[in-house]
Amino acid sequence: MALLRTSLMAIVLAGMAVFGAAQAKTTPETGSEAEALPDADALPKAPVEPPMTLLRMAEIIRAIDPEAVPSGNAIQFTIDDIPLIVIADPVADRMRAMVPIRSADGLSADELMRLMQANFDSALDARYAVAQGRLWGVFIHPLSPLEKDQLLSALVQTINVARTYGQTYSGGATVFGGGDSNGIYQELLKELQELGEEI
Repeated sequence: MALLRTSLMAIVLAGMAVFGAAQAKTTPETGSEAEALPDADALPKAPVEPPMTLLRMAEIIRAIDPEAVPSGNAIQFTIDDIPLIVIADPVADRMRAMVPIRSADGLSADELMRLMQANFDSALDARYAVAQGRLWGVFIHPLSPLEKDQLLSALVQTINVARTYGQTYSGGATVFGGGDSNGIYQELLKELQELGEEI
């Protein structure tokens, strides 16, 4: 334990030395002027998105599917002929995107085990879940900090866990190996980003 603490302290001190040297005006080796770090206020600011609301989410979804149907705090729509439901609870500051996959009746112990394994690795931010007698692909996230591109990625991942049920059980955002799945995911995500570009 003492050796671990000593190693960690050495790493921290080395990092501090590198940081301190980078901030110095002159270099000890040459005595010449070193390039100063830019002032934090002078750096360009990344655009800040407004907090996600039910209304903003509905606008993004309508840009994707103009025939989206709002109902209270829920919006039903389709992407690539796959039905989705997004429900938002502004009071609890939560949202949920869902795709129905199949009846939960007849799911074997082996299939349920495979779904739990996928939830650990390949489903990524989307998940498999059982509710009201159905198997769903779901994505759950706090509502207000959700950014537009995160929402679009969430929709694609939720669609992908439904599409790949019984096969690769993948959310599709990160795929190891030389297959086609990651390209398909990226293509659909780009298409959705272009549809919602003005929002």
